[in-house]
Amino acid sequence: MELSIYLDVCCLNRPFDDQTQERIRLEAEAVQLILARCQRREWQLITSEVIDDELDQTPTGERKRQMILWTFLATTKVMAREQVRYRAREVVALGLKTFDASHIACAEAGNAGDIFLTTDDRMLRLGAKYSAMLQVRVENPLRWVSEVINARRD
Repeated sequence: MELSIYLDVCCLNRPFDDQTQERIRLEAEAVQLILARCQRREWQLITSEVIDDELDQTPTGERKRQMILWTFLATTKVMAREQVRYRAREVVALGLKTFDASHIACAEAGNAGDIFLTTDDRMLRLGAKYSAMLQVRVENPLRWVSEVINARRD
């Protein structure tokens, strides 16, 4: 079964965050597992112009270089066309920040019907609250990987 996955920039940043915190370390391991599966083409990674725009704002260095390399694993890149921008405005109206809403709109347009992953707690809360209004499921990478692994054991 090939899964389509959209990782936001919070997820791409996670392996570079303070690994002494258990939650961060476990989320980083989950993100790296997801990226490894995408690299082996077991799962499909979706990226977007919005991710590129956000990475453009990241200070130059090893972190930025590595995150850009990970985006090259994507099999689909969503462009921020008018329908995506329109949908992003609708999602902003639900209370999400502009970049977050734009990521959701891109994930929806890229048919990331399987999952949109983020480590942003606020975005996770709003994604759960408005799940019926979103065309993609918003989840934490650690919770999602655990769910996928457990589902395959059953």
